[in-house]
Amino acid sequence: MSDGALPTRDAIVATAHESIARGSKSFAAASRLFDRPVRERAWLLYAWCRRCDDIADGQDHGHGMTVRPGAEGRLAELTAMTEAALAGEVVGDPAFDALRLVVAETAMPAAWPRDLIAGFALDAAEWRPRTEDDLYRYCYHVAGVVGCMMAVVMGVSPDDDATLDRACDLGLAFQLANIARDVDEDAAAGRCYLPQDWLDAAGIPTDDLMAPAHRPALAAIARRLAERAEALEVSARHGTPALSRRSAWAVLSAAAIYGAIARKVAGRGAAAWDRRVTTGKVEKLGFIARAYGEARGRARLYPPTPRDANLWTRPR
Repeated sequence: MSDGALPTRDAIVATAHESIARGSKSFAAASRLFDRPVRERAWLLYAWCRRCDDIADGQDHGHGMTVRPGAEGRLAELTAMTEAALAGEVVGDPAFDALRLVVAETAMPAAWPRDLIAGFALDAAEWRPRTEDDLYRYCYHVAGVVGCMMAVVMGVSPDDDATLDRACDLGLAFQLANIARDVDEDAAAGRCYLPQDWLDAAGIPTDDLMAPAHRPALAAIARRLAERAEALEVSARHGTPALSRRSAWAVLSAAAIYGAIARKVAGRGAAAWDRRVTTGKVEKLGFIARAYGEARGRARLYPPTPRDANLWTRPR
């Protein structure tokens, strides 16, 4: 698919680093805590995920989502390039060549990148969740499976279902936080990821989510999402003893940063969407410092415990 000299690994890693710096300050901060091989592979995986999302949504590194025609064509494009990368072909797009490198350097099952593509297919079909279970299924496809892929990048075996379940929990928690924070942005783009059952019970019409009259009820739904995210975050922390100390440090830092986003949305109530919820640099540094101590004491703090049977479980 590409003519001329093949891109070097260093060049692809450098481009991936630029992508994460532009696309996610939170993930960029946490990724610096990995040792170099894991850090570079995390950047490579992020670059592919970000590029797929940008193609699907017409964004630039996660910014400026627009409603554009031709969703099926864009889905076909990113599917074809992903399959080429999984087959070990040089794609010619740095982000898809990044996936090629990650798959070649780890034991990542090809089914997982395909599961992520299935999440983009749901968006292309303008799918919306009817039930809470539908919401978790969507969150798995766009974030939970990314948690599984990141776990393998950190050295977890694809056969270690117990640890992978915890990794998936963290991805689900992150996505629920994002959904709560971005209700207004999603609505502006014609999307809604809140379960229709919840909206019906609250008396909120899907086509008028952000009306001032509905803000108190919408805030209650955001708190519900934050509670679900917190339960999944707590579960995910018990997977960190299976990781190296530096990887656990990064994961626990990310958990705290994204957990803070969900808690801020819940805490703001009806004003949650007056301005975008973020975590500042000083706040991130505080979370990272605290996570360092947690990573050192992770075996004591997060001992082996049965995973909560009430939590949604990823497909096998």
